[in-house]
Amino acid sequence: MILNVSGRTDVVAFYTDWFMNRYREGFVDVRNPFNPNMISRIKFEHVDAILFCTKNPIPIIDKLKEIHKPILFHVTLTPYKNDIEPHVPPKGQIIEAIKKISDIVGIEHLTVRYDPIFLSDKYSLEYHTKAFDKLCKLLNGYVNKILVSFIDDYKNVRKNQSILNFREFTENDYKIIGESFSKSAKENGMIVHTCFEDRNLVEYGFTKGECLSHELAYTLTGKKYPNWKARKGQKCNCVQMVDIGVYNSCKHFCKYCYANFDEKQVMKNFNNHHPTSTLLIGELKPDDMIKERIK
Repeated sequence: MILNVSGRTDVVAFYTDWFMNRYREGFVDVRNPFNPNMISRIKFEHVDAILFCTKNPIPIIDKLKEIHKPILFHVTLTPYKNDIEPHVPPKGQIIEAIKKISDIVGIEHLTVRYDPIFLSDKYSLEYHTKAFDKLCKLLNGYVNKILVSFIDDYKNVRKNQSILNFREFTENDYKIIGESFSKSAKENGMIVHTCFEDRNLVEYGFTKGECLSHELAYTLTGKKYPNWKARKGQKCNCVQMVDIGVYNSCKHFCKYCYANFDEKQVMKNFNNHHPTSTLLIGELKPDDMIKERIK
C-alpha cells in the first residue's frame, strides 16, 4: 500500500514526532472516521511508499534519513496572507524547505501545489499571475511540476465566505491563468497541471495529470494499484492510498480547507493528541475492534 500522510490533516506540520514514533515502532492505528470503533492497524512492513502532504515540511526534514521507504512530497504553497492562512509559516521559510526536500528526495518525487486558487478584490487575477511567476522563478531547478486547483464549495468555504469574499471565475479568468501560468512554468523548466478539475486548462498548455500517477507509483514500488475513489464515489485516475489522518485536527486554520470545519473541535482534538499513542488523536478504547490492513 501507499500511505498518505495526510489528506485529512497536516501530520508533518503538527504531528511529526508522533509519526516518527509510529514508524520506529513499526505500526500505526487509524480510526475509521465513519465507524469510530473500527480501527485499521497498518504495519510499515506492508507500506510500499509514503506520500507526505503538507504546508510546512520543516519539522520532518532532519528525520527523513531515518525513513527507509520511497518518499514523495506534495507541498502546498499559496500566496495568501494570514487572513486566509492564519498559522502557516512565512512563505520564504517554506520555499527554502522545499529546496532542501528536493535535494533529499529528488526533483521527480516532489510536487508543489498551488492550491486552491480563488479570486477576490484582494487576491486578484493580477495578484495570482505575479505570485505564480515569482514562485516559479524562486523554485527554478528544484521543482519541475506544479499542481493547480480551483476553490471548491466545501462546508468551510461557505462558512468563511465573508472572509474569502471570492467571486466566480469567468472564461477570461481561466484564459489568463492558463496562458500566464503556462508561460511562467515553461520559462522555469516546469509543467503546470490539474487533477480532477472541471476546467483542466489543457487548451492553454496545462497537462491533465494525477496527484499520484500509476506510472510513478510503479516506478517507485514495482507494483500496480487500483484507482482512488474520490468525491462521492467518483473515481479519478490517482493511485489508491491509505490516509492516516484525522479530520478537524489541523491548526493551520486555512479558511478554504475541506478537512477542517469546526475550530473548537480542532483544538479539542489537538489537546487529545498524545505523541506516544498508536492513534493520532486519543487512545485505544476497550470496545475498539482492531483489524490489520495489508493493502
